[in-house]
Amino acid sequence: MPLVAAAVCPHPPLLVPEVAGSAAPELDELRAACDTAVRRLLATDSDILVLLGTGPVTGPIRTPATGSLQPWGVDLDVPLAPGQPDRGAVLPLSLTIGAWLLARHDTAPPVTAVQVAADAGPAELSALADEVDAAAERVALLVLGDGSACRGEKSPGYDDARALPYDRGVAAALADADLDVLLDLDPVVSTELKAAGRAPWQVLAGAARAAGGEWRGELLHDSAPYGVAYFVASWERG
Repeated sequence: MPLVAAAVCPHPPLLVPEVAGSAAPELDELRAACDTAVRRLLATDSDILVLLGTGPVTGPIRTPATGSLQPWGVDLDVPLAPGQPDRGAVLPLSLTIGAWLLARHDTAPPVTAVQVAADAGPAELSALADEVDAAAERVALLVLGDGSACRGEKSPGYDDARALPYDRGVAAALADADLDVLLDLDPVVSTELKAAGRAPWQVLAGAARAAGGEWRGELLHDSAPYGVAYFVASWERG
């Protein structure tokens, strides 16, 4: 039963103050909640930390690997592991932000990363969850994913009446570590609402179920400042 703890954070580029510029203070509370979740994760007795987020394909990313914030106007490279010898593989945005969040803290166990395609189906997600849970080490999981992007007329996906109920359901599931609710998220509706976290959340739920035991969750943050839902949660085994 290797999965011992998990943290859930969003991955907007604006989390990085250099990207946000003068708007950086608008996400101070979100940034602080992410720091709290990551600190809790690093305090667990884990042998390896796995970053999990959406990417163009499904599968592991080995070190060395580096993400870049150049597409968002900042000349900043973010390595998956500090001190790596070269750029290596390219991290997608979700894992770039995850690596950036980890780099804000002094120490961490060995880090690896897994990306999952946004349109991954149940069989693919189940296999990936089994792969995480089959690791020989005690695993801590940092899961990156945004909620719906349809919370208002100025949101990236415009306004959709389904977005708020969807996000409320996800927030409650993350707060209660409700594996069934997360596993039952509809991939079609999630795609229509531009919820980038659906696949990573379902891998988390599958890995937690495979690990067995009781899970405790705490929702540390829930907001939608730019019409996109951002959740931060901390999970640990009971």
